[in-house]
Amino acid sequence: MSLLKTIETNPSFAPRESSPLPDRLISGNPTFKTWAQDVARGEIVHTGVWEATPGETRSIKGETFEFCHILSGVVELTPENGEPVVYKSGDSFVMKPGFVGIWKTIETVRKIYVTVM
Repeated sequence: MSLLKTIETNPSFAPRESSPLPDRLISGNPTFKTWAQDVARGEIVHTGVWEATPGETRSIKGETFEFCHILSGVVELTPENGEPVVYKSGDSFVMKPGFVGIWKTIETVRKIYVTVM
């Protein structure tokens, strides 16, 4: 097993398709695609590519740490009791454990993600 993993930003395999849980949906009709590409440390660390169509959802991280790098599109994140922050292609950010806020996909977004649970 190699300890080096390349993340395919345009994977050739079919994604897992989903939509937001009803209690998380705020507006629109967003759909999600996830191309899971690696799992490490016994299911603790997950890496892959995720895509969402426009809409607004509540983001609740719980105990999960998530690093995101935006490949394409535009999102606006508004932390609970905070100011909105816009991220676009080329931007990176972290949502730390306990993060609660609004995830608004303005233009269909594709990101690389690394989650640590």
